[in-house]
Amino acid sequence: MAENLTKISISKIHKEGYKIILCVGLLLLIFNVCIYYFINDYFIIRLLLSIASVIFWGLVTLFFRVPQRILIGDENKIYAPADGKIVAVEQTFEEEYFKDYRTQVSIFMSAFNVHVNWVPVNGVVHYLQYHPGSYFMAWKPKSSDENERFTTVFRTQNNCEILMRQIAGKIARRIISYASPEVEYKAGEQIGIIKFGSRVDIFLPIQA
Repeated sequence: MAENLTKISISKIHKEGYKIILCVGLLLLIFNVCIYYFINDYFIIRLLLSIASVIFWGLVTLFFRVPQRILIGDENKIYAPADGKIVAVEQTFEEEYFKDYRTQVSIFMSAFNVHVNWVPVNGVVHYLQYHPGSYFMAWKPKSSDENERFTTVFRTQNNCEILMRQIAGKIARRIISYASPEVEYKAGEQIGIIKFGSRVDIFLPIQA
């Protein structure tokens, strides 16, 4: 993927994070004002709590960063739909849509990864389905079938179908998808975000 992808160092903040970042900032401001008035005799404690507040606010802001990328798409390649660590590459039976064996690639997004999700291939959205569910740790295999999740299937010009599944984890409680049925997308376009983490699975043809 690296040969087709250029990263630009400047990042922007995802629109889904505006309200959260503002609310957290206001709460921390109130918290620090209270600290100033109620424990004003303990300068070191005030200083440490203020520093911790700034760090926490910075981490929350970091969750919603969106790196600016230029992708030169290749019809013969499948691109990673998320930043993170690959925790599984295996053949598995996909029950929801294909109902046969596929190669599953699972990407776990930690608190320090970009949480935006990207279109993995050039193609048309052929299937969309939201599933409510549990909130197990996203790195556990059962999270793929039991956690809250959103499934999107892309069909390429070659009639190859790629299934992408956004999965919420223990901390993440909201999956956002911008996909619309029968709309064509380009590889590398933003397709959604999982607030505060978690995991994305893609299911590929066995021969891919």
